[in-house]
Amino acid sequence: MKMLKALFVALAATVVFSCSQDGKKYVVKGTAPEDGVQVYLLDQITGKPIDSTVVTNGAFIMKGVAEKDALLNVRPAAPGPHWNYFFINDGVPVKVNFADSTLVGSEENTKLMESCRQIHKAYSTFARYAENYRALPEEERAAKKEERRAEFNKWADCYKHLFEENRDNNVSVGLMALLRSYIPRDTYGELLSSEGTFKNHPYVIDVQRKRDEAAAKEKARQERKQSCIGKPFLELQEADPDGKMHSLSEYAGKGKWVLVDFWASWCGPCKREMPNVVAAYKKYHKKGFEIVGISFDDKKEDWVKAIKEWEMPWIHLSDLKGWYNAAHEVYAVDAIPDNILIDPKGVVVTRDLRGADLEKKLDELFK
Repeated sequence: MKMLKALFVALAATVVFSCSQDGKKYVVKGTAPEDGVQVYLLDQITGKPIDSTVVTNGAFIMKGVAEKDALLNVRPAAPGPHWNYFFINDGVPVKVNFADSTLVGSEENTKLMESCRQIHKAYSTFARYAENYRALPEEERAAKKEERRAEFNKWADCYKHLFEENRDNNVSVGLMALLRSYIPRDTYGELLSSEGTFKNHPYVIDVQRKRDEAAAKEKARQERKQSCIGKPFLELQEADPDGKMHSLSEYAGKGKWVLVDFWASWCGPCKREMPNVVAAYKKYHKKGFEIVGISFDDKKEDWVKAIKEWEMPWIHLSDLKGWYNAAHEVYAVDAIPDNILIDPKGVVVTRDLRGADLEKKLDELFK
């Protein structure tokens, strides 16, 4: 019995020692204007809650142990927009106030929250300008292009300044999490690849790993999409709106240039692009240009309605399986709008022609 007790004490000591080495205690105290709201403490690497509680009598508290210097985020589950209350788990208790959107803790965490507030303020100013800019007529937007760029640079300079100021402390880690929702992907990549001690933080390492994996996946996707170019078209068999089955070989390789257009009635970018496709059809159809539309719809009524309303007077086929359309596998279609252009002999010559590029290519072929 004494041996078991000694073993238990030793094991408990090991656990305490392990927590003191690998983790830090966190204490999050907060106030909120509404009772009954669920509050979560999220780990920013996994995006999953590590703790939660409910607001009672206008207050809440969460205590526990998390990884030392982990980037954590306090989030209420109430509907509507909310701040991200980021903080670094450095062992110093933090106080959060949902009413005035503040977080106070260690000097580093207090500075992180103040930096986030500055970025939010600068972005809100630009967002209001951008909304008004988008509402202007096209001629006025063109005239104010440089003004818009200047307004964008005002807030861009704000976050760049704050990042430069903190690239050698953990404030920059929290800014990396915040900026992912705001700045262009290329700009974010530039910051991520720049030098600073922030690069050694587990959160930043995880972000870079995910970006590398996404880049590799996109490269493989593009290679697969392009693999059909320069080769004879691959057969597809799908039904027309009357339910009659047709093969792509009925139209392709028969002496005409054929654009196989992948689209769907629910696809906003497809709807915006369709006037360009309609104009190309009207201009070149009599010269030997044909279109076969392959829809990624899953509801026949939506498909047929769009054909009529978008005024698309060409051949239309679909198996009405949505993203499980046969073209998804045969031609690696995993984003729409997309298309392939098949020459009169049945060879795929290019892919994803849109807007002016479609017009330019057809002009070259039929000039």
